Amino acid sequence: MLRHLAEGEHSVGELAEPFAMSFAAAAKHVKVLESAGLLKRTIEGRTHRCRLEAEPLAEADRWIAYYQHFWTNRLDALETALLEHTHSKRKSP
Repeated sequence: MLRHLAEGEHSVGELAEPFAMSFAAAAKHVKVLESAGLLKRTIEGRTHRCRLEAEPLAEADRWIAYYQHFWTNRLDALETALLEHTHSKRKSP
């Protein structure tokens, strides 16, 4: 849904279409995304229009980028340790 909203404003019904889900299910998803601050919903008569609020995603991206180096190093160290362990087990009688 967020990727669809990145293309522009859409109604809840339009957001539901690509996922073959009911309007009610899509409305629940929209409420969760709205609660998370990821979209803004306006009501025009019976139509609920949604637009992406990208700043929380940009904030999450900055946080992930900050820690990416740390996790990459830790995962590389884990891989090395696992390879050493596997290699040492093969040498053992």
